[in-house]
Amino acid sequence: MNTLKISLLAFALISTQSFVNTDSLPEASVIVKNTNQRDDGQFLTQTTTLELIDKRGRKKIQVAKSFRKYYGKDKAQAFFYQSPTNIRGTAFLTFDYVEKEDNRWLYLPALRKTRRISGSEKGDYFLGTDLTYEDVNLGSKISETDYHHKVMGTEVIDGRKCYVLENIPKTDKLKKELKYGKTKSWVDAEIWMVRKSEFWDVQGNFLKTLHIQDIKKIDGIWTAATLHVKNHKTQHQTYFRFSDIDYKTPIDDGLFTEESLVNGI
Repeated sequence: MNTLKISLLAFALISTQSFVNTDSLPEASVIVKNTNQRDDGQFLTQTTTLELIDKRGRKKIQVAKSFRKYYGKDKAQAFFYQSPTNIRGTAFLTFDYVEKEDNRWLYLPALRKTRRISGSEKGDYFLGTDLTYEDVNLGSKISETDYHHKVMGTEVIDGRKCYVLENIPKTDKLKKELKYGKTKSWVDAEIWMVRKSEFWDVQGNFLKTLHIQDIKKIDGIWTAATLHVKNHKTQHQTYFRFSDIDYKTPIDDGLFTEESLVNGI
């Protein structure tokens, strides 16, 4: 092989590699801050339809009414399952605090009791879905307290430029609680909304992918109408589809109580 051919081959190999100058990108802390400060509206009422698909393709459909309200920077969320009959009446309540530990309660009508979910359980899966309690709590935001963040570059997701963040739990204790050794987030560079996330387990095995889809403005707020989660270990999938989305109607504080969990809506 002559010198010209060697040079051309070397150039071809080099040109196929992706080089990212991270010096020209925002700092990770800026990306996380902008993502978490994106306007979510003070109130949110919506219908959540869940489609659970096992590795054989068998499907289960569940429907819940869900509510969210901000109290300053603190946040309350409640889920009330409407169907099918075997889970109707199941309810979940969470308070996400900035200055203190979060509180979570689960009401199971078959047991007729409300159970508090401890911080060590926040990495457990949410009622048979492929998201954990903490995933549901975060939505399309990124935890500032649990992870160290690093900017990895940019990629295009669904035709949109996104900043890619690598997120590593700050302590071994957090890894154990979250049940993640690492996550990656693709944040839309214009609207500051996570469009995709990937997760690895504590042993470093690739675990699951979350794709946030059908993003559009409702009442002036960027809103995702569909979440698709696939667990690559179990081949189980979950679709969260949101409808009847309402940011305008105020929500009474009494909805976010243990009594409401028991009595329903």
